[in-house]
Amino acid sequence: MPGRATGIDHAGVVVADMDAATAPWSAAGFTLTPLARHEGPDGQPTGTGNRCAMLRSGYIELLGVIDPARPSRTIAAMLARYEGVHVLSLATDDIEAAQTRLARAGFPVDIAASSRPTDAGLARFERLPLTTLIPRLQLIRHLTPNLVWREPDLHHPNHAVALEDIIIAADPPAALAADLSRAAGLPIRPDRSEGYVLDLPSGRIRVLTSGSVTAEFPGISLPPCPCVAALVVRTDDANQAVTALGIGTAVEGERRAMVGQTAVLFRPG
Repeated sequence: MPGRATGIDHAGVVVADMDAATAPWSAAGFTLTPLARHEGPDGQPTGTGNRCAMLRSGYIELLGVIDPARPSRTIAAMLARYEGVHVLSLATDDIEAAQTRLARAGFPVDIAASSRPTDAGLARFERLPLTTLIPRLQLIRHLTPNLVWREPDLHHPNHAVALEDIIIAADPPAALAADLSRAAGLPIRPDRSEGYVLDLPSGRIRVLTSGSVTAEFPGISLPPCPCVAALVVRTDDANQAVTALGIGTAVEGERRAMVGQTAVLFRPG
């Protein structure tokens, strides 16, 4: 289908204090990109910025206000609910076709231009933000992927290589799963737990009841639902580096850790 989602692009972790938030992610073995300020459609800097853990497939974005003189009402509203993952970005190869498809699916939305500076130039994006969904969802096309995925940024002490799964808790899960299906242009199927799975060409999103999440991941602390309960990151060394770094605890072959306010599962690969 033209304009459908092709995979998980990134997950946006909204933080209250960028400096404080980076420490646990570095301690968990992620290499973070330098702080970059976002720019609006007019090319002017906004009050928000990010640092990213770039993976060979997808990435994790730490997102927050870096200029208190330019607060963000959107980020403030997200932080009022909880600190953690609030933004799910799905990749698409054809943003215009995606816009047409979304309008037919009941999501009329305009294409938004965004950019952020890098050491090698200005990284530019086109986005379709679906602001009515919680968690916030957007489809994105990278106009300068060579400036975003750069080889020096893809090497992590924990050997992370892919953002493989995103796990959402929702009570009930059916309506949110259906919205994700319409937004992605792909079907959902029943999950092995109580909920649904959206299989993408690259990665997947699981929408489960909060009870299923806590049963599957004992000890996990859930913020108010609906919420992103956990990120699943694949490593390329059978979790040897994660184990050596003492990150998290071993559960059924995975290593599970709280990285700041975000649950991260390291899946051996």
